[in-house]
Amino acid sequence: MDRRKFITISAASSAVLAAPFKIATVSKPEKRYQNGASPWPICLDTATIRTASSLREKVSIAAKAGYDAIEPWDNELEQFEAEGGNLKDLGKEIADLGLFVPSVIGLWNALPPTQELFDESLKDTRRRMRMAANIGSQHIQTIPNTVGDPYDPKWVAARYRDLIEIAKNDYNLEAALVFVKYFPLKTLGQAMAIALDADHPGAMVIPDTYHMYISEGGFNGLPLVSGKSFAIFQFSDAPATPALNQLDDSHRVYPGDGILPLAKILQDLKAIGFDKCVSLELYNPEYWKQDLQQVAETGLRKTLSVIREAGV
Repeated sequence: MDRRKFITISAASSAVLAAPFKIATVSKPEKRYQNGASPWPICLDTATIRTASSLREKVSIAAKAGYDAIEPWDNELEQFEAEGGNLKDLGKEIADLGLFVPSVIGLWNALPPTQELFDESLKDTRRRMRMAANIGSQHIQTIPNTVGDPYDPKWVAARYRDLIEIAKNDYNLEAALVFVKYFPLKTLGQAMAIALDADHPGAMVIPDTYHMYISEGGFNGLPLVSGKSFAIFQFSDAPATPALNQLDDSHRVYPGDGILPLAKILQDLKAIGFDKCVSLELYNPEYWKQDLQQVAETGLRKTLSVIREAGV
């Protein structure tokens, strides 16, 4: 080999060895639900079919309709036990039907304004946590209906932190905070402030499209937060009439049947990394008069239609 050719080959080899070594990475494919139609599991809040004869019937309706999950209420769990039912067995039945329980509603009266009242509330709080854990729930909703008006944010945040600890350590649950127009803690911003000030890695909130609207907190703040701060996302639409200040929960309508920017909301949820349940929550008494299986199926179909519109 002549000297010039040797130098050329050596230089090329040195360049290859000196170049940064890059390991090819394969991104984990996104999990999809509803036969690939949704990036989120779709849940049925049992309030949507409230007039069904029993919790077991509501579970059956959700499974037959094709939901991924079901979200029961504490009074339904209480009634189920009072009638001799075993919640652990029901949790197994739910799983055998291909469903799971992302959340139970909820911890009523769990955030009162004084230490004495808080201590008194723990008996019922623990009972509700125990029922939620027995059915296999991941989260339990912490409801600020008794925080006081006006409420002390520092106090509420500290007691919420206590509830997070009790739920996790004693019941393997995640306690998430809700906001409701009719309670002193009304908006997503107010709930997020409490969650942040709780200064706990397990602090989470549960947004609700309907209460985001009627509390006039709006939707434009969603891109400012992480999807990891949401435990579940309650989903419904609002009609154009009656006027905003006259709307109550009975006016909720199917997704896509109202005026809320639901497709944009879902796009924002996807962008901020939310990957848990979207839960259909309706309290419309007109729906309760109808065939409840059809109501559940219509709700799922219309929810998926909005997800397709959002292009997520």
